[in-house]
Amino acid sequence: MVQGRGSADLVVVNMAAVLLCLMVLTGHVHAATYTVGGSGGWTLDVDRWPKGKRFKAGDTLVFTYDPTIHNVVAVNRGGYSSCITPAGARVYKSGNDQIKLSKGQNFFICNVAEHCESGMKIAINAA
Repeated sequence: MVQGRGSADLVVVNMAAVLLCLMVLTGHVHAATYTVGGSGGWTLDVDRWPKGKRFKAGDTLVFTYDPTIHNVVAVNRGGYSSCITPAGARVYKSGNDQIKLSKGQNFFICNVAEHCESGMKIAINAA
């Protein structure tokens, strides 16, 4: 059976569609999931946990903790430095919170009395 020009064009179109799909999918494959604090979870003295890790926008942080004694609050730089929750800050309380990183600086604290001051806070720069 002899194939004409139309068959060759169809093959090229199909290959282009496959390549486009692969390019779209690989953009999502690179996002990573991190459990904050490792096996110890979100707890006191976790502030050094991000050291040496490279985060990207779209990566997910998983905060695991006992919700009866801790929480996670997404704060700005001032809230991180002062351990004070700014008005309108998002407070997470599930004990298994999954938070997607935004590009740039991301700051999280526990705002239970004295926890942030005891190192229950992290600052992450996502590329």
